[in-house]
Amino acid sequence: MKENHKVPFSALGVVLAIGIVFGDIGTSPLYVMRAILNALPAGQLTRPDYILGAVSCVIWTLTIQTTLKYVIITLRADNKGEGGILSLYALVRQKYRWAYVLAGLGAATLLADGIITPAMTVMSAVEGLNTIAPHIPVIPVTIAIVLILFLVQPFGTGSLGKYFGPLMITWFTMMAVMGMSQLVTDVTVLRAFNPMYAINFLIAVPQTMIILGAVFLCTTGAEALYSDLGHCGLKNIRVSWIYVKIALILNYLGQAAWIINSHGKVTHDINPFFAMMPEWFGLIGVMMATIAAIIASQALISGSFTVISEAISLNIWPNVKIQYPTNIKGQLYIPSINHMMMVLCIIIILTMQSSMKLEAAYGLAITLSMLMTSVLLFLYFMKNNRPLWFSIPLTLFFVVIEFSFFLANMQKFAHGGFVPIVIASILLLFMYSWYNGRRIKRHYTVYDQVDEQYINQIIRISKDETVPKAATHLVYIVKANNKNFLESKIAYSLFKGTPKRADTYWFVRIKRTDEPYEFSYETTVYVPKKVFRINIRAGFKLGIHTDKYVTLIANELERHGLVDLTTRYPSMQEGIDKRGDFKYMVVDRIFRNVHMNPSRQIVLACYNLVKKLTTSDTQMYDIDPSLAVVETVPLRQVDHTEEQLKELLKQSAEESES
Repeated sequence: MKENHKVPFSALGVVLAIGIVFGDIGTSPLYVMRAILNALPAGQLTRPDYILGAVSCVIWTLTIQTTLKYVIITLRADNKGEGGILSLYALVRQKYRWAYVLAGLGAATLLADGIITPAMTVMSAVEGLNTIAPHIPVIPVTIAIVLILFLVQPFGTGSLGKYFGPLMITWFTMMAVMGMSQLVTDVTVLRAFNPMYAINFLIAVPQTMIILGAVFLCTTGAEALYSDLGHCGLKNIRVSWIYVKIALILNYLGQAAWIINSHGKVTHDINPFFAMMPEWFGLIGVMMATIAAIIASQALISGSFTVISEAISLNIWPNVKIQYPTNIKGQLYIPSINHMMMVLCIIIILTMQSSMKLEAAYGLAITLSMLMTSVLLFLYFMKNNRPLWFSIPLTLFFVVIEFSFFLANMQKFAHGGFVPIVIASILLLFMYSWYNGRRIKRHYTVYDQVDEQYINQIIRISKDETVPKAATHLVYIVKANNKNFLESKIAYSLFKGTPKRADTYWFVRIKRTDEPYEFSYETTVYVPKKVFRINIRAGFKLGIHTDKYVTLIANELERHGLVDLTTRYPSMQEGIDKRGDFKYMVVDRIFRNVHMNPSRQIVLACYNLVKKLTTSDTQMYDIDPSLAVVETVPLRQVDHTEEQLKELLKQSAEESES
């Protein structure tokens, strides 16, 4: 069953998009112009050609990077309605399997950005209180807000989510009105729409690269915008972006008009966003900015959970525990990621102490994510046979722009920019080790043919009452794609280790597919009502939920008379619950006396460390721990015959396809 989960266009969808998609980019006016002022030379802060040039850079960055690249072009690269860099990778990975490195780097930097964003946006908003009440401690208030934000994640935000849209519409309307109130006093700032002001400014300004790094902050939310495609829908995002972009540009123009006409008030540390507010409106403005910052942070935290969920399903992140706090589609909660982000976010706040210092750490990581999206987009064009005269110039155009921003942001590296890079590097190491550690273990996998002799041995154990019964229904998790083969570790568990007696044996293989919401299965009956093989196909958005899937399929088979699920224990047959018990066997292989080159040893050691730190076999397959048994068997170096090698190569090819 393949479903297309594209969200239909509607007025409600537009409001939803404004509340979910544009939080990060919608709070950028809180700090962009201040960052630009901080980079301008002393005595030149109100110089009209500099200010007009800076705002022109912002306008055209929003136009080229956000509007053209993401809203017009990239949003069309959807995977059955789903967006984001990992969905884009899922579209090309069958042809370009090596692209997992690009996807991993893009996802890691996006997650690193998601850790800094709550600290950046909330602190910028709270600092606005300094214009009203200078004695209020910014750091404790910021930490308190961030702590509450992370601590409420386990309860879900479904009941609050319906207010996000109206609140963000109020925020963007407020920004537009604020900008207009200053714009009407000096309409000459409209000249900033002329791109020549941006070009001349970048040529004339003394610290061009630092200025570019500040300008880039206006579009940092564009990558998150693409990730929210599945939640909000293409047309809803495009229509809402028109309103959002107008509000943003009006506010930037208003800030420019205020700066140019406030010669005695403008200093390096002033925030024109709050400074241009009327005194009577100051408290309301700060409160609205704080609410917008919280909504923006919530969107990025939720987006981080989605990214990890997709990474799990694409085999580039360990299958950690996922919870679903509400019945709303797509809303999930990952405790380990939430705790990691909370701790790192608070450490960053305590270390940086001000949003001006955070600006130095902000933006560098996300440029790498955007570059990776551009390269993956080119691979997507190639896969879909788009002409080279279109694909190459377009990709080079965006790569040149983004690489320029990357070089500009590299000026921040020593001043805090290393923080997200270090975080992203650790996350990427996790992803690389996990992906390649799994491949190494698969390389050493040996398969047994499920022939008549194999099945007869299972039946003999099932009838041998001298062997203690393991369960009524014994379920083995297998990885062999071919239904006529099973990994040798299964035979070791069944026959060579402690024999496993059961009334019914199930061999279950779950394959994650590139279709986001696909769910289908194929059943092979080796022995009627006794031995079954089930191959399940689950979309990468659905994830792996083994015991739920098996229960669903077993009930369906029982309705068709193919299996008997009642208990075989005489003492339980008169009870209230007559269903037989299930036990899930997860067999792990321990490397023993296996020789491999040093690079593989390092990767495998990292893989084992990541697995130990992040997950367990039970969590990986999302099995109820009370029903699961994890068993280890030795993996030894073996010498294969020619026929075995041929079969191994065949199996390896089948596994690589899966």
